[in-house]
Amino acid sequence: MPTSIVSVPLPAGALAGSYQPGARADFAVLWVHGFGSHRGGEKAEAVRAECERRGWAFAAFDFRGHGASPGRIVDLTCSGLLDDLALVREWLAGRGHTKLGLIGSSMGGFAAAWFAKQNPVSVVGCVFLAPAFLFLERRWSRLTPEEQIAWARTGRLAVKNQWLETEIGIGLMDERARFRPEDLVKDWATPALLFHGMADDVVPDSDSLFFARNVGYPRVELRLIKDGDHRLTAHKDDIAGAAGAFFARLLSG
Repeated sequence: MPTSIVSVPLPAGALAGSYQPGARADFAVLWVHGFGSHRGGEKAEAVRAECERRGWAFAAFDFRGHGASPGRIVDLTCSGLLDDLALVREWLAGRGHTKLGLIGSSMGGFAAAWFAKQNPVSVVGCVFLAPAFLFLERRWSRLTPEEQIAWARTGRLAVKNQWLETEIGIGLMDERARFRPEDLVKDWATPALLFHGMADDVVPDSDSLFFARNVGYPRVELRLIKDGDHRLTAHKDDIAGAAGAFFARLLSG
């Protein structure tokens, strides 16, 4: 079925999204993108095609400050990410999709995991791609004490990598106590499939290893990809197929 450009209302403006309906009314796969990224791209397209093949609805939305959605990256907070996901969940529920399969990439993996932890009834399972579960701690600890003080004083930190150059706000760090990795893994109870490249130089595979080793819930699988980088684009078709099989098993009971 054709993919439509849709929007989810915000207090000011609307989240920009893409939506493809499916033959199964109650279930949808939601793509959750990473920091500085957007709802499109090769991996998202591979997942969309897998959903179309299986007759499932597919949705992807740009977080505020990203892609075609309003806002600024400097205003990014973890609670804001979860607020956006909650709005998308309600939008999908209004179309009959009360069961969600989340696929989160990098920062999107962090956001999807915390959303699943807080909304276990809505989330059937999660697929994580190079999930940045420890990105708050890593961002803060990499700074010198002087840099930490300067960030707290100015409220802004310059960030530059091969994909973007921007600033992030201190509000992101102000929420570290609310989003501790040890609290995420405690009492985790959602089936999860993780993919992480061993050649990832942005988010180390230790983030996924931490999660897999510390959750007590048994239905968690980690697949390490020897030559995989952070983007995992070369493995997109294999990942999409495995994600489809994973969700199909969960939906079959």
